[in-house]
Amino acid sequence: MNSGILFALGAYLSWGLFPLYFRQIASIPALQIVAHRTLWSLAFVAVVLIVSRNLAWLRTVSAATWRRFALSALLIAINWLTYVWAVGHGHVLDASLGYFINPLVNVALGFAVLHERPRPVQWFAVGLAAFGVLWLTVTAGRLPWVALVLAISFGFYGLMRKTAALGAIEGLTLETLILAPLAAAGLVWWSLDGSMAGQTSVDWAWLIGTGPVTAGSLLLFAAGARRIPLATLGLVQYVSPSLQFLLGVFLFKEPMDAGRLVAFGFIWSALAVYSAEGLWQTRRALAVKPI
Repeated sequence: MNSGILFALGAYLSWGLFPLYFRQIASIPALQIVAHRTLWSLAFVAVVLIVSRNLAWLRTVSAATWRRFALSALLIAINWLTYVWAVGHGHVLDASLGYFINPLVNVALGFAVLHERPRPVQWFAVGLAAFGVLWLTVTAGRLPWVALVLAISFGFYGLMRKTAALGAIEGLTLETLILAPLAAAGLVWWSLDGSMAGQTSVDWAWLIGTGPVTAGSLLLFAAGARRIPLATLGLVQYVSPSLQFLLGVFLFKEPMDAGRLVAFGFIWSALAVYSAEGLWQTRRALAVKPI
């Protein structure tokens, strides 16, 4: 249990600190960063698979699995692109909002797609979060599109991976393999048209580092998820958006007006209700479990 919590905390701490990393290359277009992130992630997981001699599964991947992961690759590319753009353009708070509401988006997707039956308290939590988003839309005069794109894209991505036959490292390998030709073509195009001419060796070091940073966090998450209960993992996941929120307010000095604070208050209340209800249900189930 203890090692599992440490692994999970490592993953969510690294995701929470991602804004610090991607701010170092904020001058580079987001699409170029995502192309680099794709190729260097593929290189990193390829080394891991070769060292661990875990390549035999590639020969058994079915056409249906390739199609499923083509869709999940598209979803994660949208998520990465939106997140990198948000960090580089002063929207870290919007990004944190997206990952705060993601668990509640998962509840709605489970109902709509998997025909799950959320409990009344879970629906109440979803309603509180929806009201928070509506409040933010009205007070700001626009939809919080960064938060919604991140939450919905990652929600559907999680749905795809939930029903997939591959593990975390194998899934990332397949997704980056699918995206790699587009990423490589884009980098060749940008190098020929001079778009990358101003990038220094330091920029390249940060760009290359996106591979191990991305894949390493995922490996930590996979190790943690195998060792701790889902309820515990559900609580640890709030470390990431909480860190992003703190970075946005106190380090990057993004505005936190009264309207935004009220919206976050509703969403935090929704998460508190959702988490408390989940813990209560887990303890109730353990209490009635026969010995």
